[in-house]
Amino acid sequence: RPPRFDQRDQRTERPQREAPAQPPELNTSFTPEEKGVESLARQIKMSGRAYPLFDIARLILEKPERHSITFSVKKKADGQIAQPLFLCALDETLWLSENEAVAHVLRKHFGTFYQAERTATEPPKGTYSFVAQCGLSGAILCPPNHHDYQNQLHKLHTARFSRMPFDVFKSNVKIVRDEEVVKKWVEDLSWKTEFVCLNIPEPLRLPNREEVEKHFRAVHKEAIIKSVESHTLNGGVARELKSPELIRFVRFIWEDQRRFPLQIATTLSQQFARQGLQFFKVNKTVTHVSVARPSFLDLETTPVSETIKRIVEFINATSKCTRRKLFDALAPAAAPVAPPAAEAAPASGETVAAPAAPQPSAEQTAVNADLHWLIHQGHVIEFANGVLETAKKPLPRPPKPQPKAGKPVTKE
Repeated sequence: RPPRFDQRDQRTERPQREAPAQPPELNTSFTPEEKGVESLARQIKMSGRAYPLFDIARLILEKPERHSITFSVKKKADGQIAQPLFLCALDETLWLSENEAVAHVLRKHFGTFYQAERTATEPPKGTYSFVAQCGLSGAILCPPNHHDYQNQLHKLHTARFSRMPFDVFKSNVKIVRDEEVVKKWVEDLSWKTEFVCLNIPEPLRLPNREEVEKHFRAVHKEAIIKSVESHTLNGGVARELKSPELIRFVRFIWEDQRRFPLQIATTLSQQFARQGLQFFKVNKTVTHVSVARPSFLDLETTPVSETIKRIVEFINATSKCTRRKLFDALAPAAAPVAPPAAEAAPASGETVAAPAAPQPSAEQTAVNADLHWLIHQGHVIEFANGVLETAKKPLPRPPKPQPKAGKPVTKE
């Protein structure tokens, strides 16, 4: 059964980061990738070692390809969605508003739907010695005395600086008398750009970007941009979202989970349990996952082989016992035998075969087999750092309190 967790499973506390100002009202959940968990379970079974579950969870969080993030909307008491989510079907990017999603498609996937064509046109009449230029974006506007100046000014403000008061935006517009800048503005007006619509049955040309956006919303938006209540992204894709507000949000929730990866650990424990792994706590604090739960082996009442008895007694008597210490004591490797001097030097032209790996002795094989059995029965725990410990004898349960005798009932 998967364990329950609390803050005691934390061995290292990290300072908690402040949440971004007014984070989006969304639910998020981190989930380990199923195939990666299966691979980890196989490694734990093969090694027999016990690993801290939250350490594994952090390793999964550190690798974006090892986990996924699910974003889902929150609903208010009246059933209304607090913060909508929009999905771009072309690249699986998530957005917090439909306008953001439309702007993204027309910026990154413009060529899928439209093709710009420039044709020569009549240049503006008159002589111009200066033009206006936006000091914030560098965009060149027509001269202030041009008939289209106010229109261009309001369009630029609406498109790029709508959150800024118009008077503040206008105060950043400057007059430029540079001959090259004026010449560039005249050249730009000497060409007319039209937009050819692609992937539609009837040919259509649009005069400007505003008409392009209107056409996209009317013809393509429903198929490309979907309103979703939940969507799951791979960890790597989630870290490369294009929405600035979502990027900050993902960084915050990822740091919060890395500090205490409860979501990953909870799902991980359920997946490990399905793989047949067991859980236990060391010192009633840090949750570990292993092939077996600790199970005390009473040598006085349980008939076992002499080798098993020696293994258990050596581990109990040795501080921070490891496999190396155990085998060096109970089944040391035989020293390699050097070849006789006459046979040591090969004849000229002969190839020297690589020395064969020493075969384990019968005693080593027996110790290894019995240690394997002890670990998989839970009688011995081999921790991730290689230290061997035996399962401790459970403390006797306190006796149940006797029910208090009721007061005698007296008859009046």
